[in-house]
Amino acid sequence: MDSDDDMHDANDVDSLEDYYSGDTAADSDDDNDADYDFDNDSDEDREAIMIYRYQPNYTILKEEDIHQHQEDDITRVAAVLSISRVSASILLRHHHWSVSKVNDEWFADESRVRTAVGLLEAPVVRFPNAKELTCGICFEIYHRGMIHSAACGHPFCSTCWEGYISTSINDGPGCLMLRCPDPSCRAAVDQDMINRLASDEDKEKYSRYLLRSYIEDNRKTKWCPAPGCEYAVEFVAGSGNYDVSCQCSYGFCWNCTEEAHRPVDCSTVAKWILKNSAESENMNWILANSKPCPKCKRPIEKNQGCMHITCTPPCKFEFCWLCLGAWSDHGERTGGFYACNRYEAAKQEGVYDETERRREMAKNSLERYTHYYERWATNQSSRQKALADLHQMQTVHIEKLSDKQCQPESQLKFITEAWLQIVECRRVLKWTYAYGYYLPEHELPKRQFFEYLQGEAESGLERLHQCAEKELQTYLSADGPSSDFNDFRTKLAGLTSVTRNYFENLVRALENGLSDVDCYGACSRTTSSKSIGATSKVRGGRVKGGTTTTSRTSSSNRTTPDDSTRWYCENCAFSNGRNANTCQMCHQRRA
Repeated sequence: MDSDDDMHDANDVDSLEDYYSGDTAADSDDDNDADYDFDNDSDEDREAIMIYRYQPNYTILKEEDIHQHQEDDITRVAAVLSISRVSASILLRHHHWSVSKVNDEWFADESRVRTAVGLLEAPVVRFPNAKELTCGICFEIYHRGMIHSAACGHPFCSTCWEGYISTSINDGPGCLMLRCPDPSCRAAVDQDMINRLASDEDKEKYSRYLLRSYIEDNRKTKWCPAPGCEYAVEFVAGSGNYDVSCQCSYGFCWNCTEEAHRPVDCSTVAKWILKNSAESENMNWILANSKPCPKCKRPIEKNQGCMHITCTPPCKFEFCWLCLGAWSDHGERTGGFYACNRYEAAKQEGVYDETERRREMAKNSLERYTHYYERWATNQSSRQKALADLHQMQTVHIEKLSDKQCQPESQLKFITEAWLQIVECRRVLKWTYAYGYYLPEHELPKRQFFEYLQGEAESGLERLHQCAEKELQTYLSADGPSSDFNDFRTKLAGLTSVTRNYFENLVRALENGLSDVDCYGACSRTTSSKSIGATSKVRGGRVKGGTTTTSRTSSSNRTTPDDSTRWYCENCAFSNGRNANTCQMCHQRRA
């Protein structure tokens, strides 16, 4: 993709900086130099930018942190509303642990809130002087000390209460909203009663449900979706970046809880995952590589050269692969056993045009999907391998390298940082293929610009990966300290920084929909370097430091597809005619 002149010596970090920033070509637009000047910031400004860039908009919560947050919210509500802690807990659970919502609802209409959650101000029934009471479930008479009741006053014996509570807890988290056993009563059963009457095992389950409800019912918190991870994440709303990196090293999207997928939006990820797991591609393969038996309609794949096809039992119909006619009708008069004049004549008359067209479309669609999926999967495999190499580096090689090069491990963090960057870049590069698959084919300028940026990203990442993987082995296998190890440190750290900047800017450009490319294929000259990042400063359609991508042409060449005559399937991105109500490729109905 790149010419020899575009390739740079990986040992020359300054050259790489220039290469990625687009400063290798002469800039004739001196009047606009200020638009692309990124190097005049003070050290303080740079430090502030770096702090802002890497400041997370979320907090990782351990179990003790969750418990503390929960206790703090209960205490706050109890103090503001002047109610008991168990009543505050019931209110918060009912309002999804939102302190502000509890306060608003309570002060707006306290009576309505009490009725809704089952917090009664006074008992419904009273037995002030009774020494013995009848249980409302088993109808046995018990001494007053054996009878218990919620705030409503309905009497039930200890045995019935224990069975009622145990059954509710074993049924699941619904026990957190437990009400009085009396069918006509809506009084809440609070945690104090659970602690008095439930077994130790049931009390432990109830406490776990209560703790988990703080995360699962709260709009601001979610569990990390990684298998076996017990961390939760508290997210700060208002940021456009939903990527979260848990302390278990798993990265995921806060919005959809799939793995982190910038620069692709959640809806595209959902479509891509569904496409990878659905049967649509199987049907495309069947359509592209098989034909239906004329008798039983089962799809048949031709695995030998002869045109004489025999369907499998119980059908056993014999037919011609070309024209799908009965084989008994074939012979010398139809062109022989290995040719079918009937098919050739029918094809010239257009009889098979529609069938062949659909089969050809299926093949093209399948080939296109395979192209993107293979590269998506390859980068995923490379990322998994990089994660394994990172773990090996952290647990084994860093200590070994520290001994051989006589340097403290704290001075070798640049190697770990490089591997962490490789892992992140593999993830981004993987999802760019899903982005490219759903990029409309008629937007040719955007597609060309996207493929250029993607190619540059792959090239830069390969430089970094090769340096961290191959060149590092020289120093790991050395017998003693190497004189050029500091040069290697400078090179690897420089490659890491350059690659990080490029990928961050690439992500922003794709998230903005490649807005620098206008409908005629030209790139905006004032925003390109800022959104694509220092990689492609586009002036009049020319990308500095790389190959030519798009150019402004005369008005006679400014032709774009007429979108009014086509619509694009959301499932497979195939271009359909305006009058078609279902996709001609995947048969998805038009949205």
